[in-house]
Amino acid sequence: MAPAPEQLTETTPVTAELLRGALDLERTEHGLLPHRLPARARAQCADGQLAMAEAQPSGVRLVFRTRATAVALDALRTKMAYRGAPPRPDGVYDLLVDGRLTARGSVTGGNVRTIDMGGGAAETEPGPVGTVRFAGLPDRMKDVEIWLPWNEITELVALRTDAAVEPVPDRGRRVWLHHGSSISHGSNAESPSTTWPALAASRGGVELINLGLGGGALLDPFTARAMRDTPADLISVKMGINLVNADLMRLRAFGPAVHGFLDTLREGHPTAPLLVVSPVYCPIHEDTPGPCAPDFSRLSEGKLQFRATGDPAERAAGKLTLTVIRDELARIVRQRAADDPFLHYLDGRDLYGEADFAELPLPDQLHPDAVTHRRIGERFADAAFGSDGPFRAGATRTES
Repeated sequence: MAPAPEQLTETTPVTAELLRGALDLERTEHGLLPHRLPARARAQCADGQLAMAEAQPSGVRLVFRTRATAVALDALRTKMAYRGAPPRPDGVYDLLVDGRLTARGSVTGGNVRTIDMGGGAAETEPGPVGTVRFAGLPDRMKDVEIWLPWNEITELVALRTDAAVEPVPDRGRRVWLHHGSSISHGSNAESPSTTWPALAASRGGVELINLGLGGGALLDPFTARAMRDTPADLISVKMGINLVNADLMRLRAFGPAVHGFLDTLREGHPTAPLLVVSPVYCPIHEDTPGPCAPDFSRLSEGKLQFRATGDPAERAAGKLTLTVIRDELARIVRQRAADDPFLHYLDGRDLYGEADFAELPLPDQLHPDAVTHRRIGERFADAAFGSDGPFRAGATRTES
C-alpha cells in the first residue's frame, strides 16, 4: 500500500549530486528539468524532434542512500501523443534497491503534447503535477535508484521520504558514454532500466550516460562536442539508421562526417576505448534508401508502421542504405585503427540480425520490442564487456 503523503516527513531538494545520466539541469517554474545535451548544444539546433528527444530522460536516474521504507517523487511529465493514433502507454519509473529492480510505477496528470505526423504541427495541453510512490522498502541503509521514464519529458518537483537521504559515495565504477538512435533511446522497451543500454550497463558494472536520441543520431557536431567534454572511461557511437531514414546526406558527405565526429571525440578522450557500432538489421532499409515515412493506412487499426520511400536504384547516386553504411563504417574504422589502437568496430547485425528478425520481427518495421531490447543488451554486454571485448575490466581509462 502506498504511504500517505503526511507520513513522508523528509523533503530533499533534487540537486545534481543526486542525479546521474544528465548533462545539464534547467530550473523551471515547477522544478528541475534534466537535459541530455548541454545548453550550448541545444542552442545550435532548431530541430523540434531533437529538442523533445534530448529532454526525455533516458538513462537519467535519482541515486541516493537512505533508511527510508517509503519514497515519493513529485514530477510534471510531458507525455507524447500522435494525432489519429491510440494513446501511448504511461511512462514507467523503475525503483532499484542495491542494484535490483524492486518496483515500478507511473505518475498521473501532466502535460500532453500532440503531434501531427503528417505536417509536424504540435500543440500542448497543460496538466497538473503527479506523484509516483513506492513503499515497503527494506528498513536498512541501502542504495536507491529511481530511473526516470525514457519516453516522457520529466520535470522533477520534490523528493519525499520517511527518513533522511544522502548522496551515494563514488564506488569507482567506470563511466560508459553511449550515443545512438531511438533504439538506444528506448524505442519500445518495457521500462527505463530495461532499455538495451541500461541492461548492458548493468551487466558490465558501469555507470551509463545514454545519449540515445530518437531521430537524432545524425553526426551533429554539437553532439560530438558534448561527448568530447563529458568525462567518460568508455565510449560507443551507434550510427546509421537515422541518416538513412532522414535521407540526410549522401555517401560523399557521410565519410568525412564520421571522421569529423570521431576526431572531435578523440580531442577530449584520446585513449578511451571507443567502439563504433553499425546499424542492426532492418529489412526496409537494408538496400532501400530513405526517407522513411509512417504508413498512415494502419493508424485506424491502432498500429503504427513505417516504410522506406526511396528507390534502390538511387544508391548509384550516393544515397545511403544500411548496407552501404556498414561497409563504409568498417572501412573507416580499419583505416583509423592503424593509428588508434583503442578504436574498435562492432557490426550491428551481431546484436540483431536477419535470423533474429525472423524470430522477433520489428513490430513497426523500425524499432525492436522489449524482448529484443534484452537480447541486444545481453549481446552487447558479451561483445563489449566480455574478457576479449574493448570495454573489458582493466581497459585503458581516458586521459581527459
